[in-house]
Amino acid sequence: MRSTTQIRPSSVFLVSGGAKGITAECTIELARQYQCKFILLGRSQLLASEPNFAKGCFEESGLKKRIMEDRLKVGETPTPKSIEKIFARISSSREIKNTLALIEETGAKAEYLSVDITDKLALRDKVFSAVDRLGSISGIIHGAGNLADKLITKKTERDFETVYAAKVKGLENLFACVDLDRLEYLILFSSSSAFYGNIGQTDYALANEILNKTAHLLKQKYPNSHIVAFNWGPWEKGMVTPLLKKAFEQRNIGIIPVRVGTDILVKQINSGDRTTPQFLVGSPATVPHLEFNTELQTYRISRQITLEANPFLQDHVIAGNPVLPATCALSWIFNTCENLYPGYRVFSCQDFKVLKGIVFNENKAKEHILELEEVAKDNNEIVFVAKIWSESLAGKIHYHFSLKLNLLRDIPPAPIHNLADFEIEQIFSENSKEFYQSYVGLFHGACFQGLEKILYCRPKKVTAKCLWRKINAKQQGQFPLQWFNPYTTDISLHPLGIWLEYFHQDSALPTSFETCEQFAATPVDRPFYVSCEIESKTDTTVTVDAILHDLEGRIYSRLIGVDFVIWPLKKLSK
Repeated sequence: MRSTTQIRPSSVFLVSGGAKGITAECTIELARQYQCKFILLGRSQLLASEPNFAKGCFEESGLKKRIMEDRLKVGETPTPKSIEKIFARISSSREIKNTLALIEETGAKAEYLSVDITDKLALRDKVFSAVDRLGSISGIIHGAGNLADKLITKKTERDFETVYAAKVKGLENLFACVDLDRLEYLILFSSSSAFYGNIGQTDYALANEILNKTAHLLKQKYPNSHIVAFNWGPWEKGMVTPLLKKAFEQRNIGIIPVRVGTDILVKQINSGDRTTPQFLVGSPATVPHLEFNTELQTYRISRQITLEANPFLQDHVIAGNPVLPATCALSWIFNTCENLYPGYRVFSCQDFKVLKGIVFNENKAKEHILELEEVAKDNNEIVFVAKIWSESLAGKIHYHFSLKLNLLRDIPPAPIHNLADFEIEQIFSENSKEFYQSYVGLFHGACFQGLEKILYCRPKKVTAKCLWRKINAKQQGQFPLQWFNPYTTDISLHPLGIWLEYFHQDSALPTSFETCEQFAATPVDRPFYVSCEIESKTDTTVTVDAILHDLEGRIYSRLIGVDFVIWPLKKLSK
């Protein structure tokens, strides 16, 4: 793919599914903007002329009546299925002709090819013939797709193949028709189902997520090309069946008006932002309420935690060995519970204990076990007790972490932290990464560096401005971000490291906390604030409360009663 240029009248777009539905609407709008050329692909036949009985009849019931009468005239017994088949053929042909006419009215050129994009040889043959007439292809718009909505227990292999082939095999075949090194635009029509998931659409979500990942991979390979996967929500015109529309309404998902959707497409293509390969367009989705078994359950999940699978561990090294942050243990537990109960989120946990840290040295166990036990459950709240343990090479059981947690369907509104102090201290000249170079207690590498500025520091309190730059999925490894962010939670305790070293020439490591509550997701790539309030300090321990909040004091999350054991600075030397 070569460097992206502006669309010109000579530009040629190869458009799958482009003669009908929302892809046609987008193509027409692009034609209005650029007066370029389009090769439209679809399975429907374009009738050279309509049957005499259909001419001048455009109302559905009237046309179906004429079809029935015509079948009777030729001696056939019409059935609802046969009538619907003929009606669909005539209606599709009309819609295609209307699309072609609207495109040509703009001054653009368009040609329609009736072909199945899953048939690679037939597709190449017809596309190459069209290229001889219109010119080489400048861009692809892949809008073709099929639905086979059913619960996964009722889906067949044929259902899967029908949905998968149009999206994935179709895209592969489109690539076989072009020179990727010369392609300027790749526009993929994905779905919000790939981002949020949707009942009855496991195959559709999977196929569209492959389009998303394709956009990301190709953007890395061809950074100068305009590549984007639009994760569309449902449009007012398209493949939204009545059943699907009802499901969207239950999840408060709005329908995209045609004019709004086409404007978004054109504006994004025109925008200066050509670095983002995936856009989600539509309302935030909420998971519909699902009835679940009221019987209390237990679960056991095993995981092999390796340095290779978790690059961030190289940024959390203590005394020469990578150590799993306690916040990542929380992340594993929280994410697992939320995945067990879609629609619920962890609101609070209590009595968290670091029993034996997970250190990556020669004694590390081959696998670790997460045990979950439900102790209470209703439609609004689910309560678990959890522990992570492993078995040593010698057969000894080691318990690493334990806690009790609460999942809620509805998270309470965020309270305001009224005791936040933003008086900027002049005693700290360091900014950003300088803290991690100047203070031994801050041993954290780049993945965990988020302190921006110390705003207030007194013997009983320290307040900091923080900003965490999101790391990619590969760096996150087996501990992906969901509702809970283990990195910003770890950063929330870094101001204490500054406080301890400044006032007491000490450092410390966390051992437990009384309570953790989360009201909102901590911001990523933009500032948040941390207020650390020191509850007590002895020669061997320190106890703090850490509150994460915005500039107005609105709380994202808070850790209450966090106990640390004092750890000599020399033991943390980098």
